[in-house]
Amino acid sequence: MQRIVSLTDTRAQEFRTNDVHNRRLAAELKERQRAARFARPERDLERLRRQNKMFVRDRIQALLDPGTPFLELSTLAGNKAYDNEVPGAAQVVGIGIVSGREVIVHADDASVKGGAWYPLSVKKIVRALDVAIENRLPVVHLCDSAGGFLPLQAEFFADRYYAGRIFRNQSILSKMGVPQVAVVMGHCTAGGAYVPALSDYNIIVRGTGAIFLAGPPLVKAATGEEVSVEELGGADMHTSVSGTGDYFASSEMHALAIARDIVARFNRIPKAAVDHVAPEPPAYDPSELYGIIPKDPRVQFDMREIIARLVDGSRFHEYQPRYGQTLVCGFARLYGYQIGILANNGVLFSDSALKGAHFIQLCDKNRTPLLFLQNITGFMVGRDYERRGITKDGAKLIMAVSGAAVPKLTVNCNGSYGAGTYGMSGRAFDPRFMFTWPQSQISVMGAEQAAGVLTDIKARQLARNGERLSEPQLAAIREPILEDYRERSSAYYATSELWDDGILDPVDTRNALAIALSAALNAPIEAPHYGVFRM
Repeated sequence: MQRIVSLTDTRAQEFRTNDVHNRRLAAELKERQRAARFARPERDLERLRRQNKMFVRDRIQALLDPGTPFLELSTLAGNKAYDNEVPGAAQVVGIGIVSGREVIVHADDASVKGGAWYPLSVKKIVRALDVAIENRLPVVHLCDSAGGFLPLQAEFFADRYYAGRIFRNQSILSKMGVPQVAVVMGHCTAGGAYVPALSDYNIIVRGTGAIFLAGPPLVKAATGEEVSVEELGGADMHTSVSGTGDYFASSEMHALAIARDIVARFNRIPKAAVDHVAPEPPAYDPSELYGIIPKDPRVQFDMREIIARLVDGSRFHEYQPRYGQTLVCGFARLYGYQIGILANNGVLFSDSALKGAHFIQLCDKNRTPLLFLQNITGFMVGRDYERRGITKDGAKLIMAVSGAAVPKLTVNCNGSYGAGTYGMSGRAFDPRFMFTWPQSQISVMGAEQAAGVLTDIKARQLARNGERLSEPQLAAIREPILEDYRERSSAYYATSELWDDGILDPVDTRNALAIALSAALNAPIEAPHYGVFRM
């Protein structure tokens, strides 16, 4: 493969301006992540100490193999919800190494509302188990939850992808032969009782761990029976009487040691065989990404400059470089793994959509995982483009993305709008993992375009009644629309709602993608199979 020749002038004023701006965004991201991970009222931390409980992140650290990476997912879930009082949606999930095995870790954060499940908590747990299913990853559950947050029960209880989906996913994992271990470190109440009950193995900690469908107060209200926590669902009872618990632990550290020993005994299934060689770092410094990403997201830039700072040796075998030039396609290596890259260099035309669809099929045939780097305003619109078949050709790209059997990874590098989001393997198209960068935006169209359309509609409505709006009146309509769109299309809103698997500092992207790709290869790669391409 040829090395990409970077045309970036790192001494240019524009580069320096971008660099300062994006380093500030990265620092803001790190601070928000730090607060979501560690900033807790002292009273909540004192409560944990009083109960002889470890902080959730100390539990995870003790579970994981020393010195190994932990790819945390959706750290900032819920950051725009619940008055920002439920950091991380009261859950910590991610991919880590336990006894030499890649696993999904799912942990309730009891320092946040007692680990209660809010609607976004449920969404985050369901997503973690979806990742486990898609990638055949074992799961370790660290259970310590006060149960569902009842005032919002209508938003997390009854629908298809609500709380019941957690237990459905656990059952599917068991059906697939993917093992789960639950460590009961606090109360598992009501539906939460099924997390350990549906796991292949569970461990319960004496004194703090408990499993019951209803706690002592509800039991008394329902039946009049008075019973203690330990009698109702403690470690002694469940490991010696009911058989609901498998292993008795005298402390949390003891429980985590048992969990590590259990994981060590899991069968080791070979990973999917893909082209792999010894890895090497990029030839260009990844920190230069700060100066390449434009301060103004509307400014176009060459995505090859991004690729050069992500892939091994900055080498890239470009496919059809002279055709469909608004979509860059080609082969590269990421930590030694061969990957196929699709990256936007402008709006998608018919030729770029056809090129992308063809390239995806080549990668699928060759068992080459796909990386989508989104920077897309959408598909081209207009009379001439419709006559040439832009809708039909866009559908071919969407068909190829949907039917691809190889692992897909997606990063929103700058902006992702309209149907371009779909053609570039957005969330709805089941990429194994999807990440965003701090300045990225996602919406059906840009804020300015949306404000223009909606303002024009309002003006036309009034004109039919003989009214005419002045420029200040039009601005008064336009500004709230702009503000709302900017808020709801931001990376922080997207990650709050779990439209992605987390915001990445651009310089961390290469490492995050490597962990994600390695995890994805735990699942077999099926033979490619597509639906009907409209010719």
